[in-house]
Amino acid sequence: MTGRCPSVSSTGVSAAVPFPGVVALDGPSGTGKSTVARLLAARLGARYLDTGAMYRAATLAVLRAGIDLADAVAITRATEHAVIEVSTDPEKAGIRLDGEPVDEQIRSAEVTAAVSAVSAVPAVRAHIVAAQRELIGDGGIVVEGRDIGSVVWPMARPKVFLTASPEARARRRAAEIGGDVAAVADDIARRDRLDSSRAASPLLQAPDAVELDTTDLGIDEVVARLVDLAAAEPADR
Repeated sequence: MTGRCPSVSSTGVSAAVPFPGVVALDGPSGTGKSTVARLLAARLGARYLDTGAMYRAATLAVLRAGIDLADAVAITRATEHAVIEVSTDPEKAGIRLDGEPVDEQIRSAEVTAAVSAVSAVPAVRAHIVAAQRELIGDGGIVVEGRDIGSVVWPMARPKVFLTASPEARARRRAAEIGGDVAAVADDIARRDRLDSSRAASPLLQAPDAVELDTTDLGIDEVVARLVDLAAAEPADR
């Protein structure tokens, strides 16, 4: 147990960085958030935080404990007892659960199928959001997720909401994890419904976020636009 949030800690970049603020990258899966967030952080000399990986690690802890996904109390207890360590170094992004590297395990089909249910539990979100805020700290970081600009860090600048067509999202996700594009599309639609309709911190675009459609953009083009948005922010933010 480390830090003020006892079950989640960060390892990685700790030196002063040129970019002093917080970039919030939100959006559903398949829009390229993780890839461009890491590249953007490296370009800005900033840290990087994958908040989705934190929920996936918590979900893995729940599954390993054999907990019923309808049992919110047990889910919360397992999440609060899980020791999650997150690397904020964009060059060495990774996550550990109870001391074990679980980067591959948290991307499994089983975790993907359960993560929306676990992350919808209000007490789980409250616990993990507190941890995310602790990790963000004084800034100098690019944070990607689904509710960064709306809930986790509303004062982030810039706030960007990444979108893409359903077809593009399904193709990208299928290429990343393997599997049939149609089946992946169905799973993405299911997660979108769950994430957008949950009572606690639903997936939504913050009113002051810039929407960026990545359907017809390459990774380098997206990163370049994000660098420009970050550069346009006042130096004293």
